[in-house]
Amino acid sequence: MTVREHKLANGFRIVTERMDGLKSASLGIWVKAGGRHERTEQNGIAHFLEHMAFKGTATRSALQIAEAIEDVGGYINAYTSREMTAYYARVLEDDTDLALDVISDILLNPVFDPGEIEVERGVILQEIGQALDTPDDVIFDWLQEVAYPGQPLGRTILGPSERVSSFSRDDLVRFVGERYGPGEMILAAAGAVDHDRLVEAAERLFGHLKPVPSVVADQAVFSGGERRKNKALEQVHFALAFEGPGYMHHDIYTSQIFSTALGGGMSSRLFQEIREKRGLCYTIFAQTGAYAETGMMTVYAGTSGEQIDALAGLTIDEIKRAADDMSDAEVERARAQMKAGLLIGLESPSSRAERLARMTAIWDRVPSLEETVARIEDVTTANVRDLARMTASATTPAMALYGPVTKAPTLEDLKNRLAA
Repeated sequence: MTVREHKLANGFRIVTERMDGLKSASLGIWVKAGGRHERTEQNGIAHFLEHMAFKGTATRSALQIAEAIEDVGGYINAYTSREMTAYYARVLEDDTDLALDVISDILLNPVFDPGEIEVERGVILQEIGQALDTPDDVIFDWLQEVAYPGQPLGRTILGPSERVSSFSRDDLVRFVGERYGPGEMILAAAGAVDHDRLVEAAERLFGHLKPVPSVVADQAVFSGGERRKNKALEQVHFALAFEGPGYMHHDIYTSQIFSTALGGGMSSRLFQEIREKRGLCYTIFAQTGAYAETGMMTVYAGTSGEQIDALAGLTIDEIKRAADDMSDAEVERARAQMKAGLLIGLESPSSRAERLARMTAIWDRVPSLEETVARIEDVTTANVRDLARMTASATTPAMALYGPVTKAPTLEDLKNRLAA
């Protein structure tokens, strides 16, 4: 398997990886235009635009878009994150030209029919309502908001209902004109793909696009804070975050190993101490998320209103304890989980294509798997303990609570426990 890369004269990038033995391919266009690239008045428009991509083009109706891919047994979808929007498909080898033609069509020739905008506006408002009715969804939006208050990175991807209700066709066209330049687009493909053929097709489909001025996203600053809402639910949903390294920082793999050892599986410290030994919850986990210049190590759990104080306190205790006695065996186990997750995941061409796009967006190149594994291997127990110590000394964590929270500790309580 060999990664090949090419850049058109206008900045449009193509990156592919052929996986011998496969009869299918995953390919798509990743656009560096996510939630953090929106102005305040645009919050939610990147996601709205993703929905509108499938609602018709100058040459295909919404039904024809779906039929074009499904007639050959393929699958097409899209998603919006805080840093990217992706439009992708999975098809058989002989249908890659068709898939790229459909994806290019929805990107380059959307009609944004006013009637379809109103239909999809209703769909998105229902999606927002569903998210607000799902506590373990809304809690992470709240956590993001208090971690990065008043910043694009702290806003919800779906956007508030009042903004979504007001977006016009002109707003959609304007966002495309500002953010969908060829230099912001990456064509990534993996599986049964022919690199030279894709480059030729990309030149034909995207080579005519004129570059647009690059707009740098606002620098994000992790500030921390607290948001809680008392509601008569069965459980308190508890989310706690500490600032972590961005994905270009040399400590990113240390952070991932630390969060895995802390709460990444059934053998992790939080799972063993809080669920297995004390029975305080059903779900508890820790994870690391990263952006260009910042990141978060997040702990999530659900427990009763009577037990939230004990659970939150024990979470702080386990973070502090990791700074002193994180063992070589725990680090090695977390390292093995990371490597296995990476390598097993990349047996899928969809995961390969996703990695190609993300690495190209971050590094403007695709590090080899050997390079990535070597960086994971380089993390020492001392590195993990040092990061745990930095986390335990944090003065600005972020916390969100939702449910019967009357007996829940305040953020100040947890900060005092960290400092004790």
